[in-house]
This record gives sequence, C-alpha cells and structure tokens, in this order.
Amino acid sequence: MADKEFKYIVRMADTDLDGNRPVIYALQGIKGIGYRVAEGIVKLMDVDPREKIGNLSDEKIEEIRKIVEEQLEEILPGWMMNHRKDYLTGEDRHLLSTDLDLQKQDDINRLKRIRCYRGIRHERGLPVRGQRTRSNGRRGLAVGVSRKKR
Repeated sequence: MADKEFKYIVRMADTDLDGNRPVIYALQGIKGIGYRVAEGIVKLMDVDPREKIGNLSDEKIEEIRKIVEEQLEEILPGWMMNHRKDYLTGEDRHLLSTDLDLQKQDDINRLKRIRCYRGIRHERGLPVRGQRTRSNGRRGLAVGVSRKKR
C-alpha cells in the first residue's frame, strides 16, 4: 500500500536522504547535522520526529530544506555551531557536507604550514591530541620480533 505521494529519496544539502527514515534520523544523514541540530529543526518546524520524511508534503520538505541550507546559522546558538571563531573572519559558522570537509582540510594545512606541534603530528601521522604512543597507535609499523633462523 505505497502512497503515490511518498518520496523514497529526498534531496537536501547535496545529500540523498532515505524517505523511509523518520525525519529526525534522516536529517542526520547530512554531514554536519547531528541529533541535537536535527531535533532543533524538527521542533522549529513543528513536525512529528517519528514521521517518515518521505511522507511529508513538498511544502514542508521545502521549508526544512530552506532552514538547513540557508537559515541554520541564524537559528543555532553560537555554542552549537561546528566551526566556531573562524580563523580569518572570527565569526561562528555551521558548515555542511563538502564545505565541512574542505574547511577541515584547510585548517590542517594551515597548522602544517605554520609548523606548529599539531601540524607536525598531522604530517607524521602520529596522534595529535596527546595520546600515548609507546603501546598504542602502532598501525602501519613492523610488529613483533623477528626470530633467528637456525
């Protein structure tokens, strides 16, 4: 009994969302949107979070798309944004999908370029945040002791 108005794929923020998932979980399919941000969007739109996103009307989906793609920075408080205090502008921003990936790579390249400790650790493929390296983090290295052949 599939409804002819049901949308199996909903396109939002350069991402295909599964229409069979509830709204609150489908929104989490967009990189940069977690549970709390999705919850805020659902409450703002006054949509049942358990409703499947494919069952929503085109108008509701368009409203959600407008909020996600254009108005998210205006709605979220500063502490909830995923790129706070931008290096160049100093403003708080909330990035989604490929913008988030590109900004993260730019930040890592800046750390490498200025030769700070974190940048050097990134270059060498070592733990950046102070984890121990004596017993853990041994991926990619020779493991064990070679035995002498008789």
